[in-house]
Amino acid sequence: MSKVQGGMKCVKYLLFVFNFIFWLSGLLVLAVGLWLRFDPETVELLTGDGAPDTFFIAVYILLGAGGLMMIVGFFGCFGAVRESQCLLASFFACLLIIFGAEIAAGVFGFLNKEQIVEEVQKFYSSSIADVSNTNATAIALIYHKTLNCCGGSSSETSNILCAEAPAQDCLTAITDFFNEKLHIIGYIGIGVAGVMIIGMIFSMVLCCAIRNNREVI
Repeated sequence: MSKVQGGMKCVKYLLFVFNFIFWLSGLLVLAVGLWLRFDPETVELLTGDGAPDTFFIAVYILLGAGGLMMIVGFFGCFGAVRESQCLLASFFACLLIIFGAEIAAGVFGFLNKEQIVEEVQKFYSSSIADVSNTNATAIALIYHKTLNCCGGSSSETSNILCAEAPAQDCLTAITDFFNEKLHIIGYIGIGVAGVMIIGMIFSMVLCCAIRNNREVI
């Protein structure tokens, strides 16, 4: 097996270091995804019959990308050390796929932000409006306790469930809560996608250097 020399040797070790950082980034993305999926407050707000699940779609994309990043990061390190064209080309292809997934998660979070918030608001409003339904009342009370709010309009605030004056109305609280979570998904997705562009450049430069070196030999 031929060995790259000079500046390409530096690229080889830079790619190895990048892949290790990339593996750690995958671990971070996976951890954030798990936190968003199993965060007690989020789970409480999105449980119950008829609860919207659009928010979790972006979270699942993030989880899948994070797990794939860890696997690809490991094989990328191995490919850089072994100077394997096949592994480096596969690494580039996998980075491209993850890049698309991360961008999809980021764009999905930003573009569907209003839709996700509106779905949750409608879910809450339907729950507080039906005080005769025990299950709906329980869901409304969960929102009140978790978000420290009550009602979303003058009629809802005068509801028996809002006997005490709330700190804020629930429609505003829902908007603030989910905007914060969706921004986390969006910024992580776009940020990691930017980092992966560097990895794709390194892998292609090293792969071409290995091929050219073999052709010379």
